Formats: sequence, C-alpha cells, structure tokens
Amino acid sequence: MLARVLSVAGSDSGGGAGIQADIKTITALGGYAMTAITALTAQSTRGVFGVVPTDPVFVERQMRVVLDDIGADAIKTGMLHDAALVATVARVIRSLSARPKLVVDPVMVAKGGAPLLDDGAKGAVSSELLPLADVVTPNAPEAEALTGLAVEDEAGLRRAGERLLTLGARAAYMKGGHLAGDRVVDVIVRADGPEIVLSGPRLHTRSTHGTGCTLASALAVSLAQGLTLEEAARRAREYVVGAISAAPGLGAGHGPLDHGFVLRGGART
Repeated sequence: MLARVLSVAGSDSGGGAGIQADIKTITALGGYAMTAITALTAQSTRGVFGVVPTDPVFVERQMRVVLDDIGADAIKTGMLHDAALVATVARVIRSLSARPKLVVDPVMVAKGGAPLLDDGAKGAVSSELLPLADVVTPNAPEAEALTGLAVEDEAGLRRAGERLLTLGARAAYMKGGHLAGDRVVDVIVRADGPEIVLSGPRLHTRSTHGTGCTLASALAVSLAQGLTLEEAARRAREYVVGAISAAPGLGAGHGPLDHGFVLRGGART
C-alpha cells in the first residue's frame, strides 16, 4: 500500500510552495498525498499578494473526513496562520487512536518576506504542536522566533534545536541555509540518539521558493514509508538539492524547484 501523507498547509497559487509543493514532493517520492488547506494565497515568485484564511472548523472537517476514510501514516503541517488554527490541528491529532508520524514545518514568513504566522500563534506552535512532533524543521529565523535564542552559526543551530527538544519535539531538523558560508550545514538533534550533521556546497541560485515545504514533505513521506530519521533526513536533503539543481528558472523572483526531476530519470535516493 502507498504511504499516506496528509499535508495541512496553505495553497500557493504560483505552485512552488505550500500544498502544491507538498503534493508534488509526496507523489514524486512514491507516496499518496492528501490535503487540508488552511489558507488560499495569491502568490507568485515575486511574493504574496493576498491571503484568505480557512475557517478552523472547516480545516478540522477536511482533516477528519480524510483521516476517518483513508487514514494517514504521516501528517505534515505547514502554514497555520493563527493560534486558533494551531489549536484545532493539534486537537485533531491528539484525538487519533493510532498516531501518524508528525512533521511540523513552522512556516512564519514567505520567501519574499510576507508574514504567514500571527505573533500569537508562535506560542501555540510551541505549546500545542511541538509536544506532538516527531520532527520540527525550522530555518534559522524560525528557530530564533520559537526559542528566543540567537542562531548565527552551527553552534546556534544546535543550541536552538536542543531547546526545541525541551519543548517536547522528539527531533529537530535545524536548517542552515540562512547562515553565511559556502557550505550549507544542517544539524539534526534528537531525544533518542546522537545528532546528525548534513553538509554540502551552497547552490547559488534564485530558484529556492518552497525549499522548506519540500524538505518537510520529503521527510514526512520517507518516515511514512518506514525509513529511520537519519535515512529520511538524508533522502529529503538529497531530494531538495536535486530539485534545486533541476529548477526550470521560471518567474522573475524566487523561482520554484523542479519537484518532478526524479520522474524523468533523476536519481531516486
């Protein structure tokens, strides 16, 4: 049976991030994608030009009808714009008798700088979602916002990750793409094992829209398929690097990745 992954996230009309990136990633890596859409955005490579939130009651309805009928092996959360929605999503997950793997991508700001998470929701993510999370996947600015710690280097990633573990997450995939340097270093800290460090050369490109959504979805589908955290992390990172490298160069701003490169002969890790 295909690994079933439910993405609870916002829609990106430009197709590069959010629900659209999640569906493409999960499908390309061999899973079955389902969705609960938390917001509609008018969005392109140039930025976010409008957001229409979904009523939390209807987000819950989307989640429950899918989970009651099809079920899920993993849930990935993305854009959850306010505290009420965060609390709703957490309540649904807590109510499940068989708990799927949960990957929390704490989406706060779009690539172009538009805020996607209310200030009041940050505390809700920490108190409601992190205690349920198998993995949380913040970049450096998100890690600073969640922990109050400065994240300026690899040591800062590690400190912030350890703080996130104290908030209840079982593991934290700390993304180093926002830090300076010719190499991008990601640090994965976990409650039940040694840390994992993944490193590679920085790709100098404007085609980076949706990288966070893509990584979190690749982690979710890989965990749903039974991979260990280390195996899933390495596969997810390699997939993102491949999708950036194959990016089609669309749009005038931060361009999208090529999520389907593996389906056209690219290496599947």
